Amino acid sequence: MELQKFSYDNKIVRNFAYASVIWGVVGMSVGLIVALLFVFPTLTGGVSWLSFGRLRPLHTNAVIFAFVGNAIFAGVYYSLQRLLKARIYSDFLSKVNFWGWQLIIVAAAISLPMGLTSSKEYAELEWPIDIAIALVWVAFGINMIGTILRRRERHLYVAIWFYIATFVTVAVLHIFNNIEFPVSFMKSYSVYAGVQDALVQWWYGHNAVAFFLTTPFLGLMYYFVPKAANRPVYSYRLSIIHFWALIFIYIWAGPHHLLYTALPDWAQSLGVVFSVMLIAPSWGGMINGLLTLRGAWDRVRDDAVLKFMVVAITCYGMATFEGPMLSLKSFNAMAHFTDWIVAHVHVGALGWNGFLTFGMLYWLIPRMFNTKLYSQKLANVHFWIGTLGIVLYVLPMYWAGFVQSSMWKQFTPDGFLTYGNFLETVTQIIPMYALRAIGGSIYILGVFVMLYNLVKTIRSGSFVADEEAEAPALEKEYKKHKGEHWHRWIERRPIRLMIYSTIAILIGGIFEIIPTIVVKSNVPTIESVKPYTALELEGRDIYIREGCNNCHSQMVRPFRDEVARYGDYSKAGEFVYDHPFLWGSKRTGPDLHRIGAKYGNDWHYRHMLDPQSMNAESIMPPYPWLITDELDASDITKKIEVMESLGVPYAEVFGEDYAANAEQYLRAQADEIAKDLLETSKIEVKSDREIVALIAYLQRLGTDIKTNRTTENQ
Repeated sequence: MELQKFSYDNKIVRNFAYASVIWGVVGMSVGLIVALLFVFPTLTGGVSWLSFGRLRPLHTNAVIFAFVGNAIFAGVYYSLQRLLKARIYSDFLSKVNFWGWQLIIVAAAISLPMGLTSSKEYAELEWPIDIAIALVWVAFGINMIGTILRRRERHLYVAIWFYIATFVTVAVLHIFNNIEFPVSFMKSYSVYAGVQDALVQWWYGHNAVAFFLTTPFLGLMYYFVPKAANRPVYSYRLSIIHFWALIFIYIWAGPHHLLYTALPDWAQSLGVVFSVMLIAPSWGGMINGLLTLRGAWDRVRDDAVLKFMVVAITCYGMATFEGPMLSLKSFNAMAHFTDWIVAHVHVGALGWNGFLTFGMLYWLIPRMFNTKLYSQKLANVHFWIGTLGIVLYVLPMYWAGFVQSSMWKQFTPDGFLTYGNFLETVTQIIPMYALRAIGGSIYILGVFVMLYNLVKTIRSGSFVADEEAEAPALEKEYKKHKGEHWHRWIERRPIRLMIYSTIAILIGGIFEIIPTIVVKSNVPTIESVKPYTALELEGRDIYIREGCNNCHSQMVRPFRDEVARYGDYSKAGEFVYDHPFLWGSKRTGPDLHRIGAKYGNDWHYRHMLDPQSMNAESIMPPYPWLITDELDASDITKKIEVMESLGVPYAEVFGEDYAANAEQYLRAQADEIAKDLLETSKIEVKSDREIVALIAYLQRLGTDIKTNRTTENQ
């Protein structure tokens, strides 16, 4: 059979590999600053764009979408061409994919510190950037599918199954979760509200972890681990079960992030059931990866690439065991809102994603530059430094989570909270936060060792931009072989494989999300719950801008300790006008859902200006700019009109003229708060300052229904 000559495009792989390393250093460095702020809350000197609430989403986006995202593209573009024996479909689309993705990252790096955020976990970017993400992702998908269609290999290898599922699922998740109603450039409101928004967000949030941090990396595992070990994949049949079971089950598990909340019980139960089931395919994949190394274990001792991959797969197994365990209600009651979750997430992020990326880069770069790795010893040093960093990061966070949970739930023999002041639980874990920062520093040090090693490797070699290759053309007619596995039929038909994958991931979403959105009885309304006033809405937007939901929840769960500490548990009907929802995912500070009318306006003013003046042991950063910055209410009429378009009954509750005269009503309420501050505490503040709007919002929280609340010095 005549061989066709062609070339592989290594330029796009190199570009994404470089970007992954550079953004990895940036994202992890921001993460270190964020970790240090837990120990030194005034470290950034009261500068607004360096505050914790603005840097934290920058860190997560930089690590997930810049470091990991670029690594995914590098690995996919390299492996896809070689698995299909074809050059990537379009050099132009490759460039659009690369430069478009880098521009998106730059836009995120600029907008998030400015406070331009939608507040949704892992989806904080505002609507123009969301559109750009969708367009660039489609360009990547067209490039991938185009390459598959002009392949010279009949059957699609298992890694490509995971790449296809990643493309279609991330597209569905991103588009559905980010349906927003723009108010202005870089400001929008989610079309979903309250319970509905929470379910859609965590359907996205959980599956962003599943289909951006897991399935593409499983595809990379199935390619690079056999290559590095020079061994075939352990089990073809196990890979089939792993793939189909994983993508079908994973999509159902999102509600386990919302256990004991106002989400309907049936949705919570579905999340628990499918989360527990998820351990089977997850561990099937882990076993398949580790057993691929059979016969190569003697090389693991000396080969840094294999070391990184073994630990990466092991961390994947640990994280995917712990995830189902944490979805059990008894464990979730202890772990949710604590640093236990932070530890769990970073086992996957630092171990699975980080180490597999490092192993891939150490294997990839020398081959593209036609040379050997500069130093195996340095690579091994990186491995041990990185491993130590992971241990010193996650173990203190596990301990902090256990301490938080046990202290929150303790009662005296007389039936009172043993630790009634929330801050008592925070001060106990400051040493754990310090250890976490040390662990993170060590991990980043390992990345710099890798950077040096790779730079020296690159300089010692010669880059092969277009790698020459040859392969026979794809046969026009395929003859089925005797005894051939039935799944081979699907592997020969990439479009059908994509369609079947899409159906598999849509079933769970349809069964969970549609009833919650369509069936009104799933989210009962409460007559006394009213829309936010114009000033309160502006205050809520400031709360979102400053990232307050990164440290504070707004969801009192039906536990004895939470009701005793905060007041009556939260009801679904209280959130029907919340676009977006702000239930939070971690309590570095106390829950705020019942904070309204608990303290005077002056307490909130002083607390935002200088938290340490209220309590010297507080780790909350100061927000002095809120005192001096003028409130920009120029869009308030438009905001009210958008809310009305989303079904918030402003005209019905406040009168037909409310939107038109919103700024006037806003000023009147602001004047009352400024007057109260002056009369009760001699605090002079202009009524047009941002702090006034934020106080209005905080004083509103939880006051729409009558509650039985215990007073506590928070």
